[in-house]
Amino acid sequence: MSANIIETENLTKSYGNFTAVSNLSLHIKKGSVYGFLGPNGAGKSTTMKMLLGLTKPSSGSFHINGRTYPKDRLAILRDMGSFIEAPAFYGNLTGEENLEILRRILQLPKSAVEDALEIVGLTEHRKRLAKKYSLGMKQRLGLAGALLGHPPILILDEPTNGLDPIGIHEIRTLVRSLPEKYDCTVLVSSHLLPEVELMADDFGILNHGRLLFEGTMAALKRTADAAGLPTHDLEETFLAMIDIDNRNRGERR
Repeated sequence: MSANIIETENLTKSYGNFTAVSNLSLHIKKGSVYGFLGPNGAGKSTTMKMLLGLTKPSSGSFHINGRTYPKDRLAILRDMGSFIEAPAFYGNLTGEENLEILRRILQLPKSAVEDALEIVGLTEHRKRLAKKYSLGMKQRLGLAGALLGHPPILILDEPTNGLDPIGIHEIRTLVRSLPEKYDCTVLVSSHLLPEVELMADDFGILNHGRLLFEGTMAALKRTADAAGLPTHDLEETFLAMIDIDNRNRGERR
């Protein structure tokens, strides 16, 4: 039995002549936080949408929690909570009412809403209209939606986007705590390595749809060192890796 809860094999997504994701093979361990890194437009969101069944792969395959896509598509979806792009809410409903709609769709017990609000620290604001929420509160409400019913797998696309440093710290601390508290696995994307470094166990670095690196932070340092890249500042390591890949593609930046 594989220790990986998510595995992709040569996963590819093309739109006409443009390849957004190319032969991607990810290995995401059960109970880990996996940081999915890459510049904007690297193919992170497209990959996440394929895993969630929101867009169909052009080729390749993936397995999630022992199930295979597309055969087990609905069973895979039931195991997942997601936060993709900016979550959309009904502004004229309260935070609690927005989650209640989701709860009914997912056919979860009534206690699920209260539980999710508690996890993200929104209990005291549950009766406030969603349109009156700050950006940070909206992000937390989106996370609460993803966490409804404690799914074993969470897919979070840039959950700290647009937040101030305090908001970033709060979301980061929350994400870091989830596997231990709720026995789940988290795939979280970002274009900021220092942010993900503080919450992830393993990393995948994507550029132009191709995986440049996968492994632990210690392995990234060793790989960078062997390639003569800077290792004292991981942001510089990341940028140098992307830059070399761009130059190898003939894209002078």
